Amino acid sequence: MPANQFVSKGELDDLQKRRVEEFRQHQIRSGKENDVLLLVPANTPLQYPMRGFRVTPMNKTLIPGDSNDVKPLQVSLRVQKGVLSVMNVQEGEQVDGQNEKHLSISSSSLQQLNDLLSRLTYTSTIYHIKTEDLVWYGHIIVSHALSVDVNTQVTVLIKAFLRYKELNVLINSIRLNYPKIKIIVADDSLNPEKVVGDNIEHYIMPPAQGWFAGRNLAVSQVTTKYFLWVDDDFVFLNETRIESFVNIMEAVPELDVVGGNQFAFQLQYQEGNSEEGGCITRVSRTHAPLPGFNGCFFADGVVNYFLGRTEAVRRVGFDPFLKRVAHTEFFVDGLGDLLVATCKGLRIGHQKHSPTNKYGSYRHPPKSDSEAKMTHHFFKNHLKCIKY
Repeated sequence: MPANQFVSKGELDDLQKRRVEEFRQHQIRSGKENDVLLLVPANTPLQYPMRGFRVTPMNKTLIPGDSNDVKPLQVSLRVQKGVLSVMNVQEGEQVDGQNEKHLSISSSSLQQLNDLLSRLTYTSTIYHIKTEDLVWYGHIIVSHALSVDVNTQVTVLIKAFLRYKELNVLINSIRLNYPKIKIIVADDSLNPEKVVGDNIEHYIMPPAQGWFAGRNLAVSQVTTKYFLWVDDDFVFLNETRIESFVNIMEAVPELDVVGGNQFAFQLQYQEGNSEEGGCITRVSRTHAPLPGFNGCFFADGVVNYFLGRTEAVRRVGFDPFLKRVAHTEFFVDGLGDLLVATCKGLRIGHQKHSPTNKYGSYRHPPKSDSEAKMTHHFFKNHLKCIKY
């Protein structure tokens, strides 16, 4: 769906100009304006990219700049965090080590060697959003339980709206398992009711401020290293163990979010040009397994039951423009910045209830809300399309 189709024709030109300028300023702020592809001239005698060559994790990408009018008849390359290959190798072309860390290309023809180098690709084998690999040319050889008190490490966060019966059931179930853990409730109900109990902070907001505004408020009050996000109609089970989340996060300090059920997704981004922007497609699947933890996988997003690293989530934040149905949007904003995993076996229950007409009118907003959200993505995230 084109993200700009809901912008009126009279506003589109001005919006497009402001969008281009905002994107230019974003590139400057993030330092990406200077992160251009730099090619080292052929004095080694091979020309190769020195910096600025980016790849999508686990996907094959052509390496620019390797083909050059020089006379090496054999090239040897070595990587650590991926594999190398040459695309469309024909009979008689000498390539040793296809899809391995060490690859050699040789030819008696300079033209053929350069043609092979122009088809050289790199595929990462380790899923990570903040890592680099170094390609060695030539003959260079490279060798290559923490005890946690969960009450002082984690705060439970809840965004409440109208469903006080379910909220109280949830709080009581938390207290059965974790009588001392802090609970923060951000509440934008139309007619707020008191929520009382030991170590509970109840923040009353103006009515119907929305899902992400409530999340921002709750996260802003966290003083612990982590927080556990739960919906107000969830219920803790005997198998709901916050310690399991913490153990994973402590063992893998690069992680920012760990989801606790099988619902996770990838965000597949196709980069467009600087004027139109790119496209994002949400797909229900995960990336590579999380090493050392059976049943855990890297993902780009999870649903509403997750442990978040407070500092990392605050950096991304929840856009308060998104009032009603919004969740994926947080992970769109965090794509490339948040390292996310999902793990099986970290169970939580979901209460059975009959939603009221009043709640349903907010839970299922009119079509105009979705159209406004697409326009918001078009400008804010520099996207020309988004597919859920």
